[in-house]
Amino acid sequence: MSKDFTFHLAATDGAARLGEISCPRGRIRTPAFMPVGTAGTVKAMLPQTVREAGADIVLGNTYHLMLRPGAEQVAALGGLHAFMNWEGPVLTDSGGFQVMSLAKLRKITEAGVTFQSHIDGSTHELTPERSIEIQCLLGADIQMVFDECTPFPCEKGEARASMELSMRWAERSKTAFAKKGKGGQGLFGIVQGGIYPDLREASVEALKQIGFEGYAVGGLAVGEGQERMLETLKVTLPRLPEDKPRYLMGVGTPQDLIHCVARGIDMFDCVMPTRSGRHGQAFTWAGRINLRNAGFADDPRPLDAASSCPAARDYSRAYLHHLVKSREYLAPMLLSWANVHFYQELMAAMRAAIGEGRFEAFARETLARLGANGGSSIQG
Repeated sequence: MSKDFTFHLAATDGAARLGEISCPRGRIRTPAFMPVGTAGTVKAMLPQTVREAGADIVLGNTYHLMLRPGAEQVAALGGLHAFMNWEGPVLTDSGGFQVMSLAKLRKITEAGVTFQSHIDGSTHELTPERSIEIQCLLGADIQMVFDECTPFPCEKGEARASMELSMRWAERSKTAFAKKGKGGQGLFGIVQGGIYPDLREASVEALKQIGFEGYAVGGLAVGEGQERMLETLKVTLPRLPEDKPRYLMGVGTPQDLIHCVARGIDMFDCVMPTRSGRHGQAFTWAGRINLRNAGFADDPRPLDAASSCPAARDYSRAYLHHLVKSREYLAPMLLSWANVHFYQELMAAMRAAIGEGRFEAFARETLARLGANGGSSIQG
């Protein structure tokens, strides 16, 4: 289904990569951060504001949308793009992670997963074939294979069995996508294997044999810590095809993004910008700010004078503190806007630095400003 789905690698700087994904609904400049629109909305933000912040693509969630309002209903209403008034590309995850983390009861078999909805307790079955069917009904431009997200910690034998099951499900997902996918849509495989290098290597080789438009690294940012995550990427990324996009799922902090771009990741998603905004936290070029702190009550300065975002530039910290403490709806709206905009500014700055051959210097300077942890190596 890759006739109109392409990836162009424009430049590299060390392991950092500058590129562009093209699909019928538009281009995705990489490295890219995808705001998460779990239920068909990036929380507390208008679609046009998300676009104006610099996002080329947003993420939708198979599990949540299949439960409410239902994939068939979304399809009947014109697909997810029309439903949420977003004209650009959309990536949907497979639902596997949410089944494992949210479902009340679940039973995993070779066929798939039977689970009870966290909303009303109703019983559902999600298989590789049904996951792809749902993603096609939603009309996602980038779809993910159905997988089991290996938990952490996990014994090696369990991690191996989980990874091998995910590889069998990946092959079934590819077969289903070949039948139901449309031209211009892309299917990504997901590397699993926990923190075990040989399992990650085996997973990569299995996925390359199947063949995908892109490759995601899953099963990280689940409690293993940044050091283990970066070590796993060091083992995994050099084995992935250079001419395909690389997506690290569910990551993360601005510092994580910089470290992982330095190691060759092209795409990210995370709820952190909007979730933090709903809890009174803001990301700025000087580091993270907690607007709940009483010290901001009399602070007339803007949230971030270095930002081009109106939410960060045009409102004082004192006013934002007041909104947060008063639990006004405007607080999560402004802070989510500022955070999503900051993440997009960060990605744009990294793209520029890679293109100009100065990424390492940019990364070191920016990590110092943001408060990097422990002087981790930029080169990995």
